[in-house]
Amino acid sequence: MTMAPAEMKQTNNENQKKNRIQRYLQQHNEIELSALGMAITTVVTIAEILKNNGFAKEKSILTSTVGMKDQDKGRVVNKARIEIVLEKSEKFDSLMSASHAVQNTSANEKVVANGKVATNERKLKSS
Repeated sequence: MTMAPAEMKQTNNENQKKNRIQRYLQQHNEIELSALGMAITTVVTIAEILKNNGFAKEKSILTSTVGMKDQDKGRVVNKARIEIVLEKSEKFDSLMSASHAVQNTSANEKVVANGKVATNERKLKSS
């Protein structure tokens, strides 16, 4: 696999963000995702990904409106709000075990970046 250092850093950051919810579910049995306005689609997408991959199941969904003061117009504007509560699925622990096994396998593979080769056991060296 060939990646530039910036791409490697971005991929690592994305994996860390993706795994944050999974780590939280490992420690707690449920998680609450909430959003206002335009952010609702993001929260719904995250919930669907967790459900479709078998990590969580839906416990409850609550929708409402929240009055917020529009600073430009100086009046109260109603914003849509969603609150999704997910609970850990029965398959969660086995899926996490399988995920860790795959991560450990790929961590030992060689990575080529800017003409340098690295493995878990060795530091970067010129090729």
